[in-house]
Amino acid sequence: MRTIQFREAVCEAMSEEMRRDESIYLIGEEVAEYNGAYKASKGMLDEFGPKRVIDAPIAELGFAGIAVGSAMNGNRPIVEFMTFNFSLVGIDQIINNAAKMRQMSGGQFNIPIVFRGPTASAGQLGATHSQAFENWYANVPGLKVVVPSNPYDAKGLLKSAIRDNDPVIFMESEQMYGDKDEVPEGEYTIPLGVADIKREGKDVTIVSFGKIIKEAYKAADELEKEGISCEIIDLRTVRPLDQEAILNSVKKTNRLVILEEAWPFGSISSEITYLVQEQAFDHLDAPIQRITTADTPAPYSPVLLQEWLPNANDVVKAVKKVLYK
Repeated sequence: MRTIQFREAVCEAMSEEMRRDESIYLIGEEVAEYNGAYKASKGMLDEFGPKRVIDAPIAELGFAGIAVGSAMNGNRPIVEFMTFNFSLVGIDQIINNAAKMRQMSGGQFNIPIVFRGPTASAGQLGATHSQAFENWYANVPGLKVVVPSNPYDAKGLLKSAIRDNDPVIFMESEQMYGDKDEVPEGEYTIPLGVADIKREGKDVTIVSFGKIIKEAYKAADELEKEGISCEIIDLRTVRPLDQEAILNSVKKTNRLVILEEAWPFGSISSEITYLVQEQAFDHLDAPIQRITTADTPAPYSPVLLQEWLPNANDVVKAVKKVLYK
């Protein structure tokens, strides 16, 4: 094992797959000459050349469309959005072409493509640069949506995403690129659609994903001091959702808290709540609690942003609420 940063895990995953398969290429703004806006493609231009690591103009609709068309013709593109806020400019290609082409062509075309880049808030970047669209993309049949929370998972999941024959939305975080974790020396992959129990517990289940799961870890440490045992599930993939992992845990703990860095209406936590009340209602000893951002655009003020984002204290309060403490 060795310790590497999240950005290095992403770069290694892409580079290893590009060495294995010449049909894979990377395209996006500043991915080549600048080594990526967050240095997640550092050194790749030198190794693979400008035909496989391609600097695109500031035109997400254009280069997303080029990538979808090339996927229809036998390539396996990786499209980097500098942030998923900018993916909205190219969302027509993602939703109306990448996600639907296999069905509309009667199975004649697969679209093996990965759209990747940062999601959600990253400090004081304002309302239009602090949005989480995991639930938007997860709502679309034909797309898979992956949101890793650490370098180990990121590398294994990204390699699986690149090998997948369907379009995958791979959402990272600007605030995680410097995070460090142990990663194996040799090759490994992590299957899509499989959640991971990051912490075993018996009193309450906490389900989360992405960088906000760190707040669940902090809360669990505090609650443990009071004798409260939390089981933490990292979804890793929000579509397909690992329903079995969630339901099995709830049947064991009988209580559920969901932590998500997104607006509350129509969120991933809403979907999980429906799933559990439909399939495990009799196992619940308390109403499900969900923790999300405030139902407003992200504020710029650091004080307001702190209030807007979920935190460990919110998790502690929610856990105690389902435990009637």
